[in-house]
Order: sequence, then C-alpha cells, then structure tokens
Amino acid sequence: MSRRLDVDVAIIGGGLIGSSAALALRGMGLSVALLDKGFCGAQASGVNYGGVRRQGRPVEQLPLSQRAHAIWPRLRALIGIDGEFLRSGHLKLARDEADMASLEAYARATARHGLGLELIGHNELRERFGWIGDGIVGASFCPGDGHANPRLVAAGFAAAARRAGAKVLENTAVTGVTRDGEGFALEAAGNLSLRARFVVNSAGAWAGPFAESFGEPVPLSRIYPSMIVSEPMEKVMSVNIGIEGGGIYARQVERGNVVVGGERGLPLADPDFSRPRGDGALAIMNRAAELFPALRHAQAIRFWSGTEGAMPDRNPVIGPSLTTPGLIHAFGFTGAGFQIAPGVGEVLAELVRDGQTQTPIAAFSIGRFSQPSARTDAGSGAGQDQEPQPGELRP
Repeated sequence: MSRRLDVDVAIIGGGLIGSSAALALRGMGLSVALLDKGFCGAQASGVNYGGVRRQGRPVEQLPLSQRAHAIWPRLRALIGIDGEFLRSGHLKLARDEADMASLEAYARATARHGLGLELIGHNELRERFGWIGDGIVGASFCPGDGHANPRLVAAGFAAAARRAGAKVLENTAVTGVTRDGEGFALEAAGNLSLRARFVVNSAGAWAGPFAESFGEPVPLSRIYPSMIVSEPMEKVMSVNIGIEGGGIYARQVERGNVVVGGERGLPLADPDFSRPRGDGALAIMNRAAELFPALRHAQAIRFWSGTEGAMPDRNPVIGPSLTTPGLIHAFGFTGAGFQIAPGVGEVLAELVRDGQTQTPIAAFSIGRFSQPSARTDAGSGAGQDQEPQPGELRP
C-alpha cells in the first residue's frame, strides 16, 4: 500500500546533522520528515571518536564551532540526556619544535575567536600532565573543549526530534527527488511519496549523488576512521588528547575505558561498510602505550570503523543550492562534524525559515568546487532567476 506525506521540510539523512536540523525546525513550528536509509545516527554520527573540540579546526569553521560550543552544555534540556558530555579540555601535543611552532601560529591566527588557548612548555606539561610519556616538547590546551558519547548523542537528537513531532522514518531510503513547481516530490522505500517545500541534503557519505542530480557535482570521497576501546582502567587521562600533525587521539570516559583512534579501516566489497585493520589496530595501541605509559598493559576489548564523507579542503558543504531554490546542502564534514553538528542544525533551520543566517558560512558554499550547471535532459537550462529544470535521482 502506498503512503503519502506532505511536509514543510524533507531531510535526507538521519545523522546528527539531519536530526539536529529536524529538532530545530520543529522548534520553529515547521513540519518535518527525517528519512534515513538505515537507522538514525548509525553511520558516521554514531561511530566517530566523540571529540567535542574547537581547537585545530580551520579558522573559517570557528564561528560555527563557537555556536555549537554554546549548545553542548544544554544537551539535557535540549534532548533529555547529557550524552556523557564532559568539558574536560582538549590538549594538543607537539612532538618537536616544528610542531610547537605550528601550535603557536594557530594560537595567533585564532586569537580573536575566543578559544582561550594556553601554550604550555615542556616543564609545565610535565607538572600538569605527568601521565604523558617522554618525547613531547609542549602543547596547546583549550580548556573549554571536551568529549561525549556519539552513540548516545546521535540517537538522542533523533529521539528528541521524534518527540517534538518530526516524522522520523528509518529504513526508508530516498530513491528519487524532483523539483516540482514550488517544492519537491520525493520517492522513498516502502512505496512512500512525499511533498515538501524544502529539501535538506544531509546524507553524509551518500550526499554526492543527490547534489549531482541537481547539477552540483562535488569531489566527495569516503574515509573509514577506526577506533579501539580498552578495558576499564584506573582514571589516568584528565583531558581529551590530540597530536599536532595527527597520528593518534585518545580520551578516557568516566567508566575508565580509553577510546583511541588514528588509523583507517578497510572498505568492504560494499563500500557502505568497512572493518578495522589488524595491523592498524596494533599500531594505534603501540603508539598509545608509548605516549601514555599507563596503557602499556591494557587490554583492547572492542574495535570498530565507520563510513564518513570527506572533502579535499577539509571543510564541509553547508548552504543553499546554487541551482535549485529550496534545496539546502550539509555534508562532507571530513571526520570533524560531531562538535559542530548542533550548530549546523540551527543554521539549516534558519536558512529554511529566513533564507539566511547570521553565522558565517560563505566558505562552505558548494560553488567553491565548480560552477553550477543546469541539467539539459529536461529542455533548456535555467539560472537562479528562472524556474530551474527538474533534478532527478534514480536508483
């Protein structure tokens, strides 16, 4: 039996970006359908490392990151749980003088954004964080950053959106999207048809075909971050840890488990899925044991990897389509979308309601990759000042 829904906004992708947008839109009184081909928060949003950090982001992301920073302490009021959010601070380590110079340059470049970065020399580092091993020359500390449990937070936003009245449709893959008159016609699994005035493309690693179908191809690729969790241990790490230049990141949760990342998983035959590499897992744990001596005899009890969308310049695509009125993109967060997602959700809701947002997002325009191209399979081309030709996505 076929079903039909009419909503103000259809959101493709039920990760943290889409779910937070759905919740914000419901707060504005707009009707919303949130569609996911699987379960909300089960992809990148629910399997990432869980870092809630501003430090280390490209400078152009910081206004958006600061907006999200104000939301995280209000999680319990917003979604009913705190998501194990802990404002522990984020410590970024320098392995040599070149790394330290890089941290110093970043502190200067971001000074006006209010991160409150503290540059720490070797001796002070040993005094304040004696559990860190030798070979580190200094660090940069962002005291307001922290970490949270992505499995709880991602599902929590979707559940809150459902309680607020959003129609949350899981296991409902979108198979067709067409611009139709003043809005959009969508087709989805289960013989579902939808009409919506706006569409938000927040489909993560699967967002590229939706954008391309409306004449906006992007160089979206996939990455497969891999994580390891240790057995519960005596509390040692007091902060969320990163390293300048990458290689490893780690945090310890209240139960004592240590979450460690820094390697990539292997895609399976179906690239929607991946698995951790045995040699990669071993490399991560060896690095962690070298950096944190307390982990030298720890047992790893769980491994996982996930699928994330990545852009070549490390910045996401956020903002209105340049070919199709009513279409808004939000994808390609390149492994760094967890912290800013609640802020992105609010921005997307403002774009729908107001057509603009006070948070600077020009750097994330989809137009930075290519000039918008009108489709030619439905007749003559159309610019922004004309009714665009239909864009279609078919399986």
